[in-house]
Amino acid sequence: MARSFMQDIGTESHEPWSSILDSMLTGSVRTQSSNSLVTDSAAGATAFSCGLKTHNGAIAVDTNGTPCGTILEAAKNAGYATGLVTTSRITHATPASFAAHVVDRDMEDLIAMHMISKNATRHTKVDLMFGGGMCRFLPQSNDNSCRNDDVDVWQAAKDSGVATLTRRSEFDLLSQTNQSVLPLIGLFAHSHMAYTIDRDSTSQPSLSEMTQTALNLLDDTSDKGFFLMVEGARIDMAGHDNDPAAHVHDIIEYWRTVQKVHQFVHSNPDTLVVSTSDHETGGLALGIDPEYTWHPRVLNQVTKSAEQVCSYLFRTQKQDVTEVIEDHVFPKYLGIDNHTQAELDVVVDALQTQGV
Repeated sequence: MARSFMQDIGTESHEPWSSILDSMLTGSVRTQSSNSLVTDSAAGATAFSCGLKTHNGAIAVDTNGTPCGTILEAAKNAGYATGLVTTSRITHATPASFAAHVVDRDMEDLIAMHMISKNATRHTKVDLMFGGGMCRFLPQSNDNSCRNDDVDVWQAAKDSGVATLTRRSEFDLLSQTNQSVLPLIGLFAHSHMAYTIDRDSTSQPSLSEMTQTALNLLDDTSDKGFFLMVEGARIDMAGHDNDPAAHVHDIIEYWRTVQKVHQFVHSNPDTLVVSTSDHETGGLALGIDPEYTWHPRVLNQVTKSAEQVCSYLFRTQKQDVTEVIEDHVFPKYLGIDNHTQAELDVVVDALQTQGV
C-alpha cells in the first residue's frame, strides 16, 4: 500500500515504485507462534531475540516459562554496547522481548524494572533506550503514573547511574556533546509516541531522528561494536485501528529510518542489518468486487490519525457533534469535501452508539 501511495503522489509512471528496502536482500519468514497460526508481537519478537518459538504473550521465555537468553544480552555479555529504539512504550512487547523475561506481555510494571537491571558483570543491560511509556516508570502516587505499585523505576534508574531525559530540547543536545552519556534512557511520551501524521516535532523526535542519534552514541561509545533494535511500532497499531493514512505515514517514516541505517552501513561496511516484520495487522483490502481499484492519493489529504479524530469527537458536546464533523473533521482532518448526508448520518449514528 505504501509503495503504491508513493508512486501515485510522485510519478505518472506505471513502473513499480521501490523503497530503500527493495534494494536490500530479501527473504521470507514463517511467523506463527507455538500455539497459534497468528502470532502476536511478544512471541514474534521472542523468535527474533531468542531464536525459538513460544506462545503468544510470552516475553523472552520458552513454552514452559523458562527465560531464554536474548541476542541483546549475549551482545552485552560479549562486550558490545546495546540499544533499543521504538515509537511504542519502551516496555511494549517487541522491545521488552530483547531485555526482559516475563510470562505475559501485560506485566509491564515488572518489564520496566527488568529493562534497567544490570547483568552478571554489574553493567546496565541496555545502554540506550529511546521511546515512550514514561507512565510505567513512575510510582502510582504520581498523577502521571500507570503503574500498580509505588516503585519509582525512574529514580531507580538515576540511582544506578543511568542518564535520563524526557524533553525534545534535551534530546537535541545529545548531538552536540563529545562526552559519553551512556547508559541513557529517553522517554518522550506518557504512553506510546504519536503517529507520524500527528507528531509535534517540537516535543517528540521522529523514529529516524532517534535512530540516527542512537547510532552515533553507540558507535562513539564502543570500540568493539554494538547491537541496536529499532522498531517502527505504530505501523502495527495503525493496522489494528484500520487507519490507512496513519499506516502509510509511519511506513514512510520507517523507510527514512532504514535510509539512515543504510548510510551508516555505507560508512561502516562491517555492519550487519536485518530488517523484517513480525506479523501483518488489519487485513487491508485494496479492491472490492466489482470495481477492483483504489486511489491512494486521497490519503495525502488526511492530516490526523483516527486515534486523534476519535479522541477529539469523544470530547465534543453531543449537541455540537454534527457541526464539528461537517466543519472540522471531514474537511480539515480527513480531506473530505463531497460527503453525502447519508455518510454524515452513518458517522453521527456510530458516535451515538458509543455514547457521544
